[in-house]
Parts: sequence; C-alpha cells; structure tokens
Amino acid sequence: MVKEKYLTKTKMSELVGWSEANGRRWVKYFKEYIPTIKYNNKELYTSESLQIVKLLKNFSNEGFTMLEIKDILKKEGIQKVKKNAMEIKSKYEKNESNKSYNENIADTIPSNRNLLIPFLQMIQDGNSYSAHEITEKLVHFLNLTEDQRLMRYENKSDSILLSRIRSVRYSLKKEGYVEEISKLTYKITSEGIGLLNDTQREIENEINELEKVVDPLTVVNEKIEELKNELSDNLLKQLMNVHWKKFEDIVVDLLTAMGYGDGEVTQRSNDGGLDGIIKEDKLGLENIYVQAKKWASNKSVGREVVQSFSGALDAKGARKGVFITTSYFTEGAKNYAHRLESKKIILIDGKELSKLMIDYNVGVEINNTIVLKGIDFDYFKDE
Repeated sequence: MVKEKYLTKTKMSELVGWSEANGRRWVKYFKEYIPTIKYNNKELYTSESLQIVKLLKNFSNEGFTMLEIKDILKKEGIQKVKKNAMEIKSKYEKNESNKSYNENIADTIPSNRNLLIPFLQMIQDGNSYSAHEITEKLVHFLNLTEDQRLMRYENKSDSILLSRIRSVRYSLKKEGYVEEISKLTYKITSEGIGLLNDTQREIENEINELEKVVDPLTVVNEKIEELKNELSDNLLKQLMNVHWKKFEDIVVDLLTAMGYGDGEVTQRSNDGGLDGIIKEDKLGLENIYVQAKKWASNKSVGREVVQSFSGALDAKGARKGVFITTSYFTEGAKNYAHRLESKKIILIDGKELSKLMIDYNVGVEINNTIVLKGIDFDYFKDE
C-alpha cells in the first residue's frame, strides 16, 4: 500500500495554478469544506483536499464568485457538488437571469408577516427540522416558483425569500414559539402550538407584535453594507486623485490579487496603446491584455473606445482583454463587447472596480474585526 503524500498549502495552490497568496485566501474562505490533517505539528492537505480545491478553481473559471460558490455548497452539499459538478454548474447558470432584481417577481414573494404562521404550521407535528427542510416545506406549501425562490435584493447577493425566512425564524425563536435544539435545527414549542390554536383575532394581534421583533444581525448586516458602500464611494474618489501611472499599477495589482499570474504595465514602453499584461495563470499559458482609463465619473466610455481596444488586441493576436475605467460604459459599448465572438472583453466600471478592490484587499486595510459567537451545541452533548 502506497502511503499518501501530504501537501502544503503552497504546493496545493501551485498544483491548481494559483499564486500562494490567492491559494491561501481561497483555502481560508472554504476551510470548512477542505479536509486537513495534523502531521509533525503542521497543517497539511490530502489528495481529497486537492480535489476540492481544483473543484473550486473550476467553478471560479466558469465565472462564479467566491460568495456564489459558497452559497451553492451550502445549498447542495460538498459531496453532491463533487459528484455532479457539471450538472450543478448548469443548474445555477440557467438561473443566471434570476440573480438580477425583478420588481414584478419580488412583489410576489411572501412578506415576513405572511410567512410567520406557515412557518409554524410546517413544524406543528412536534418533530425537529433543519432550517433547509423548513425552507423546502415552505416553498412547496406556498407553491413558490424557482424565480421567487432565487430572486435576490437589488444590488445584493442575498435571496429575498431566505432573508425573510431567517427573519421570521429569529422572531419566532425570540418570542419562544420555536426552539433551536441543535445547530440550525428547530422544533415548535408548546407556546407555538398554542398560537396556532388561538382565534384569528389573537393570531393577528400576535403577528403585529412579532413584526416588531428585529434580528440584530440584520441591523448589523445593513450597517456593514452601508459602510461598504461608503468605503466604495471614497475609494473611487481616491482613485480619481492618483496619477494615471499609479492607476495603471493599481489595476495590475488588483488583477494579480484576483488570482491571475504576474502582471506588468506596458504603456510606458509604448506597447500598442495597451496599458498592461497579466498572465491568465501562474504558468503564463495565455496573456490577458488590459486597458485602464482614469476618466471623470461623468465622462462615459463609448463603443468606439472599446472597439479601438479590440483592434489593439487583434494586433497582438490576443483573444482576451479587460477594460477598466473609473467612469462608466455606454450601452453601445456594453453591447459591442457582449457580441464579440472571436475574443472576450470584460468591462469593469468605476463602481465595480472599487468593490473589487475592497473584496480583494487592494488599497484598503482592516480597521476593526467583529466576532459574532453562537452556542456550540456539540459541546453540550453527552459523551
């Protein structure tokens, strides 16, 4: 029997084509899904760990963000994703349109008020149910469509339905109508049964009171989102104040931090009007060319500018490019880039640029860290 060769985090990152820094970031973000072993007081990784990291890289290459990948893993489970990766990717790609906010669909999603009693009804038999099981029961009971289930808030990654169910769950738990008997597993209480047996008028009065109960975590998340938006605005203003040469350096730093290979600024050597080159991976199997425009926020980037960038790519025989600006792109520019067949050009405007810098820790630093703790239910289990 051949003894398995364990991997360091650096070696595992190298095997999937990530820089050490990028690999460390991904492993940390998905640590609950990546198995580790202790060997000579060191944390090492197995062939299964490598398989999972390659799976994450594959999803990333298909355009899924870290947040989207984690959301998929939570919904589907790591074993199911490993077994049916292509099918699951296809499933979530088909629903890409559902990720965009649609007011008509959003208006049909049950409100917190209309979810309170159905939530209790789903568990009124007295058995314990996981949060996921309760959600599935509610979706079936309320006959909700896939569009209603997946619809997200405008400019946010949170599902409207799941956010409301979480809020309802908190209110019912806070007021003693359900209890959490183990992590994310719930059971109706005698008070909950009593509420279901009350008169309609009494139920309506209690619903009015329950609507006043606010999950502190919701308040915290809203404040964090507000602070992030404020930081994004300030970061964009800071970008407008830097020299154009520094801006090009920042753009290359960002793309490198996002997991691409080494990058360099090229315009200072008059390389055909292109501002930078980054390697698609650490080995540099293919180059991605970069155009960076530090323009005023009210000056749009039109089709002709993007078309000129496309021509510069043709001169290099390149098939991939990233156009980044501090301003915004016209619809004509977006449509032109979208319809290209022989090459791929990604457009990143000022708002997305600043948010990417925050997500990938470029030009920002951590001022404070808030740790939220919960009950460790395993600790209280009998041996």
